[in-house]
Amino acid sequence: MRHALAASRVEDRAVPHSKAVPDVIGYGLQVLFVGVNPGIRSGETHHHFAHASSRLWMALYESGFTPHVVQPAGERALLRSGIGLTNLVDRPTRAADELTVDELRNGAATLRHKVCRYRPEWVAILGVVAYRIAFAEPDATVGRQTLKLCSSRVWVLPGPTGRNAHFPLPRLIREFNRLHRHVRSIELGDTAAIGTEEPVTDGPGSTRST
Repeated sequence: MRHALAASRVEDRAVPHSKAVPDVIGYGLQVLFVGVNPGIRSGETHHHFAHASSRLWMALYESGFTPHVVQPAGERALLRSGIGLTNLVDRPTRAADELTVDELRNGAATLRHKVCRYRPEWVAILGVVAYRIAFAEPDATVGRQTLKLCSSRVWVLPGPTGRNAHFPLPRLIREFNRLHRHVRSIELGDTAAIGTEEPVTDGPGSTRST
């Protein structure tokens, strides 16, 4: 990806070490993936999506975002692929439904400031229910959104937890691949290849944190 080199060189060294799970972020990102909040395992290890049931790493690989399956401890290698990771809310919980509406709304405001600073091409939020609440978009579905954060395009993906029964792994990978195709098409200027987005019927999914 054309931004990978810049992203790998310019990491965010201002991330406070007191955060339960520090951001993996830098300038020149193609996609900033945004979890809802860390799970207990991630809070303990200080790595994103550290629970064994998380399917994020496989979905990133199978959809073409990464050249191999990254392990949580090696998450900073994502920057070389033009990918970053952050969360809407920093507080670790066993389940995302333990978060308050205010926490999610405040998290959306914090994310907006972060995105305006780093200007990734895309922001991919991992959880449609959290997105609806955080950004006051009650009718949002999985896929590209009309909302932009500064100049960054926004996409909503299903949460990658293994408990999201509505999106088994093959379907989850298809959704990640759909985003990957859009990223590549716009990068190459082939907007005609994108076509018209078909809405994805989303289920309640899981509220378990990553």
